[in-house]
Amino acid sequence: MSQEYYSEDHEYIRVDGDIATIGITNHAQEQLGDVVYAEVPEVGRKVSVGEAAAVVESVKAASEVYAPVSGEVTEANGDLDGNPALVSEDAEGAAWFFKVRLADKSELDKLMSREQYDKFVAENS
Repeated sequence: MSQEYYSEDHEYIRVDGDIATIGITNHAQEQLGDVVYAEVPEVGRKVSVGEAAAVVESVKAASEVYAPVSGEVTEANGDLDGNPALVSEDAEGAAWFFKVRLADKSELDKLMSREQYDKFVAENS
């Protein structure tokens, strides 16, 4: 079973073993509006916590997707290239951006649970 974590930059991370699936939260997608472009990182790229790893653009704004954990990109969601609107339709599901092999699982301790994230959003909206 996977564990879920959330960042203050509004990324979610689902961890299954040593692989983490990363995307933007529904809240982030709602703030962006209709997504018109998404760029995912290359497989093999090494990312560090807080590093811009992907890009998402909407009719309102462009935003970077930050790596909430360090690791090597093992997979990128190619579906977003041809269908960036998928982010608007299923941000926390089919519209994940990339997967990484975790370099340091202790980095997960700095992230929030769903309950903590929901409280964070409510207090900062």
